[in-house]
Amino acid sequence: MISHGLISAALFLGVGVVYDRVHSREISDYGGLAERMPRYAFVFMIFMLASVGLPGTSGFVGEFLVLVGVFQVNTGVAFLATTGIILGAVYMLYLYRRVIFGKLEKEKLKVLLDLEPREIAIFAPLVVLVLWLGIYPQPVLDVFDVAVQNIVDNYQTALAAADTPSFAER
Repeated sequence: MISHGLISAALFLGVGVVYDRVHSREISDYGGLAERMPRYAFVFMIFMLASVGLPGTSGFVGEFLVLVGVFQVNTGVAFLATTGIILGAVYMLYLYRRVIFGKLEKEKLKVLLDLEPREIAIFAPLVVLVLWLGIYPQPVLDVFDVAVQNIVDNYQTALAAADTPSFAER
């Protein structure tokens, strides 16, 4: 769904912000960023919580709709999907804790500056979209409704045609 693409893009941007300053992708090279970069920590938290499906964010809407749809078809697959979501949430919370919280010990992190106005201008609309789609997703759902209904109708027609005996079988 659109929301997961939005969240993924925002998380990549968030990683890019600190990578641009530190030039490392290793979690162990970070820690305590909230002390020097509180605005960044808040923005990254919004996207991380949306990624794990916190209610009120677009990630929750997307995950809920997928799980409800899968549950209606196959409860075993829904259980596996739920397990994956839980494991993903555990990892994201672990990542956030290691990078953002803790004691600021590394010297190269002690000189970091918080988000610049340009970065805030980029993140602000993304934060608004993640929260807006989490609270009121109906406009986006309406756009997809016709296409999804066509897919369901075609599927039902194909099932009905498969159940009808062909001329050769009579």
